Amino acid sequence: MELTDFDFLSDSTEQTSTRFVTFISPGLNRFDLAIVTTNRFYGKKLVIDMQSGRSGALAYDDLEEEGVIASVFRLEEEAATELSQFLALVLGEVHFTD
Repeated sequence: MELTDFDFLSDSTEQTSTRFVTFISPGLNRFDLAIVTTNRFYGKKLVIDMQSGRSGALAYDDLEEEGVIASVFRLEEEAATELSQFLALVLGEVHFTD
């Protein structure tokens, strides 16, 4: 198979910023994350759980939606709450300008 056999819908390269962070929460849940800041995803950051390989494009307002973090990362309620609390500090609120 050759590269010309594929029908590309998109193919681009960009400079990104990645923060790798490992921490133990107050409830003794361990998180190993990669948080990627990019020009894609309309201001959201790509959050990757390095343990499970699960990822989501998230912004601060996603943290306010009940069950989003638990669903994206397949976490129990306590761990999802603690991860949400951490991500609230990292993602910050998005402020759009006119």
